[in-house]
Amino acid sequence: MNQIPFTPSVRAVQDRKTARPRHAEMDFRSRITPDLAGFIAARTSFYMATASAEGQPYIQHRGGPPGFLHVLSPTQLGFADFKGNRQYISLGNLAENPKAFLFLMDYANRRRIKLWGTARVVEDDPSLLQALRPEGYSGIPEQAILFDVTAWDANCPQHIPQRFEAADVAAALAQRDARIAELEARLARA
Repeated sequence: MNQIPFTPSVRAVQDRKTARPRHAEMDFRSRITPDLAGFIAARTSFYMATASAEGQPYIQHRGGPPGFLHVLSPTQLGFADFKGNRQYISLGNLAENPKAFLFLMDYANRRRIKLWGTARVVEDDPSLLQALRPEGYSGIPEQAILFDVTAWDANCPQHIPQRFEAADVAAALAQRDARIAELEARLARA
């Protein structure tokens, strides 16, 4: 698996810049573990990178409710691709180059997951699209995208800023406000 991110050019730079080559100590995984499946299920967004046949890169944000990115097997993910800006750059890139990359962030816990693989668009499978569509979500799915995992890795949190989802902050503030109201009521009765 290490040959996917650690090409000969990357290895040469690592060998030149470090006393001990990092690629020699890293072991990328190719199967989705239960911990990774839980991490994926909690995500409300991720970034998908594709490239044209000529290698022109493109990154697109994908979002939805928690669980919109589904683990379909130990080596495959899938999601309903919702109507968006209608540029279809990712779809066009995947039509000529199936290599893709997913980047998943958890800012609150300062974690990120990188997944290398191949992706394909499935347009004429209503049952798959229905299975991938998040229940109660208002987005309109146009097609499904299936992602076959070739390798994945988690990064260190060293430079990840800690951020929180607005809904989580609102819930914490509501809990705090309820506790303050309860304490003020006790004081008023005393």
